[in-house]
Amino acid sequence: MSLTAHIPSHRKPRRSASKLAVRAGVAGGVLSTLAMAGTASASPSAEPVTETTLEMPVLSLDLAAEVSSSVTKAAENTRAAVLEGELHAQEETARTGAAAEAKKAKEDAQQKADAEEKAKQEKEEADRKAEAERANRSTARASLSTKSGSGATPSDGSGASVAAPATGSAAAIVNFARAQVGKAYVMGGTGPSSFDCSGLVQAAYKQAGISLPRMSQAQSSAGTSVSLNALQPGDILYWGAKGSAYHVAVYVGGGKFVGAQNSSTGIVERSLSYDKPTGAVRVL
Repeated sequence: MSLTAHIPSHRKPRRSASKLAVRAGVAGGVLSTLAMAGTASASPSAEPVTETTLEMPVLSLDLAAEVSSSVTKAAENTRAAVLEGELHAQEETARTGAAAEAKKAKEDAQQKADAEEKAKQEKEEADRKAEAERANRSTARASLSTKSGSGATPSDGSGASVAAPATGSAAAIVNFARAQVGKAYVMGGTGPSSFDCSGLVQAAYKQAGISLPRMSQAQSSAGTSVSLNALQPGDILYWGAKGSAYHVAVYVGGGKFVGAQNSSTGIVERSLSYDKPTGAVRVL
C-alpha cells in the first residue's frame, strides 16, 4: 500500500457530462438570440421600437387616519346608543313614578271622601236621635198635662204648680242652690267654687243631711216620681229618660229651677219655660 494513499486529493472533481451538455445548450441559445438581434438592427426596413412606460396609480390614502376616524365614529355611535338607552330608562322610571303618585293621590282622595261621608252620616244620625228625644219629651209633657186636668192646683202659667215657700230641709236645699248662682260650671265639679249639674244637686242635698248618688242618671231615679204640675221646692228635675238622664237641677219654687247649665252660662236660675224638664222626683 502506498504511503500517500490516505491523503485526500486536492484536485477539483470532474464535472459530469450531463451538466456540461446543459451549460453548452444554454450558451448556444444566448448566442443565437444575440445574433438575431444584431441582424434585426442592421436591416434598413425594420421599424423603430417605441418603448411604452406604464405609470402605476399612487395610493394617497392615509390608512391610519381612516382607521382612527372609523374607531372614533364607532365610539360616538356607541355613546349615543348608551345615552339614548339611559334616556329611555329615565322616561320609563318617570312614567312609573307618575302613575304610582296618581294612584296614591286617588286612594287618598277616596279615603278622604269616605271619611267625610261617614262623618256626615254620623252627624245626621245624631241629629235624628236628638230630634226624636225632643219629640219624646214633648209627648211626655203633653201626656202629663192631660192627666193633671185643668184647675187641679194653682199654676204660674208654665204648667207647674205654685207651692208654698220652702221650709225645713227643703229650705236648706233651695237656699244653698240659690247661693251658688253665678259660679262657674266645670265638668266633674263638686264645689265650692264650681259645679257640674249633678255635683250641684248632690251638694245642695248634703245641706239637708241627705246623701245622693254622684251621677245624674242615678239621681233621676233616687226618689218618687212626681208630676211637673205638682212640684214642691227641693224636688229634683231631670232631662232625658228616668234612670238615664243627661241633666238635673233643683226646683226652687215659683216655677223656677237652679242648675249648673253649661260652661257658657255657669250656674243660673231659670223659669221652667226656658227649658222644660222631662220629669221630676221627690226625695224629701
